[in-house]
Amino acid sequence: MSAIGVIDYGMGNLHSLAKALERSAGSQRVLVTYDPDKLAKCERLVLPGVGGVRACMAELQRLELDAFVREQAQTKPLLGICLGMQVLLDHSEENEGVDALGLIPGKVKRFPDPPAPKPGEQRLKVPHMGWNRVRQTQAHALWEGIPDESWFYFVHSYYAEPALAEHVLGEATYTHAFAAALGRDNVAAFQFHPEKSQQAGMMLLNNFIQWEP
Repeated sequence: MSAIGVIDYGMGNLHSLAKALERSAGSQRVLVTYDPDKLAKCERLVLPGVGGVRACMAELQRLELDAFVREQAQTKPLLGICLGMQVLLDHSEENEGVDALGLIPGKVKRFPDPPAPKPGEQRLKVPHMGWNRVRQTQAHALWEGIPDESWFYFVHSYYAEPALAEHVLGEATYTHAFAAALGRDNVAAFQFHPEKSQQAGMMLLNNFIQWEP
């Protein structure tokens, strides 16, 4: 039986993500593990995460999963979610600077402190938390059946700034436009949480399960 591997490196509650994947997976098994031997047998992988990039990279390295993720991304579909998206880039300015996995060229930057709102404007805060629209900047199989400008749920203080516009699949705006979705070869990644994004998020997970890069 084919399986979807959720990479568990100890950062974040993976229960809701695993349940959302199970609802979309049909006959495919969803396996949550840090065991690279078991993950290597899965047909596709999901790299989730919440928290900071330094702690994320430290745990991936401790579990000897950093090189594993780089290697697996060459041959099978890999989905990064939230922190799992940010760690796919080259470098994050979080925690005074941290080198990451380098699967997508670019860096991760902190949102600037928002200016004081003008009369009648909403006060913005960091982190960016809540629902926001995502503009699809290019066609991709993972957008299949999802209307442009759909709403997705975000929780983050840092955002991805890819080096190449061709790797941006979608944008959202919070203080300024930023990359909300990335894609390169077998890799796709989303700053928002599909498992918390109702129908559009479930459609995206379903598309990932069927995606053949």
